[in-house]
Amino acid sequence: MKTKKYSFYKEKYGYYFILPYFIVFSIFILYPLVYTFYLSMTRYDGFSEITWVGFQNYGRLIKDQFFWKSFVNTWRIWIVNIIPQIGIALLLASWFSDVRYRIKGSGFFRAVFYLPNLVTAASVALLFNVLLDWQHGAINQLMISMGILKEPIHWLGESTLMPLIVSFIQWWLWFGHTLILIMAGILGIDPSYYEAAVVDGANRWQIFIRITLPLLKPIMLYVIVTSLIGGMQIFDIPFVLTDGKGAPASSLLTMVVYLYNQGFQYNNFGYGAAIAYALFLVILLCTVVLIRFYHKGDKEYE
Repeated sequence: MKTKKYSFYKEKYGYYFILPYFIVFSIFILYPLVYTFYLSMTRYDGFSEITWVGFQNYGRLIKDQFFWKSFVNTWRIWIVNIIPQIGIALLLASWFSDVRYRIKGSGFFRAVFYLPNLVTAASVALLFNVLLDWQHGAINQLMISMGILKEPIHWLGESTLMPLIVSFIQWWLWFGHTLILIMAGILGIDPSYYEAAVVDGANRWQIFIRITLPLLKPIMLYVIVTSLIGGMQIFDIPFVLTDGKGAPASSLLTMVVYLYNQGFQYNNFGYGAAIAYALFLVILLCTVVLIRFYHKGDKEYE
């Protein structure tokens, strides 16, 4: 009896230790989630009384052409960023981790590639805003001095170029992070697999396709899912480059920029909350699809 009673008190004190986590989680995560969903069912400008409208904001969302434009813009920026990011990271990771090349200073290159990830995205956006300035930007001045251009290009005013520029900035920021993760995955593969493949006469391409890529699936899933979550929430770079307007021609109007404008520029908190939950559902659905695709063929997931 004494042993059981002592065990009970030990378990009780364990709950006291984890209680701070649940308090912080409830205040800063659970409560905002619940309250945001409640706001999405209302019409509220921050000053007048809250009016209950049910699913009216979600109905408006389906018909809102600017929301769908922001939806397409967000996906376009992310896809143009993630494809070369993973492709080049795979290429360099395979190169750096191959003992046959014995590349000197690979640790230095990894540090250099990762360095942009340590800088805040808003600071990087301000930097590119200065570099891409129409009249005094360093890029235009350099290209004119080299004879590549005859007159300066209004980079920030080109609706076709700006999404590509934002994708490039995102690639530059996160390429080093992706490279390190993929390299860690490759170095974690048992070398005996490669040795057996070489003995069987497999070439480098066959080894990469049949051994490296299949064993990298968990790392690749993590990279794609985390990149998707971050890419769908891109805000700071388009916001800083366009002063929050998504210009030119709304080509940089992402879902979070549109959410911010509706909620904090136009004081339409109910509709902004509905956009937030729509974004959450998009990320959730895509994540579930990716995980199901990854586990395709596993009996426990069928």
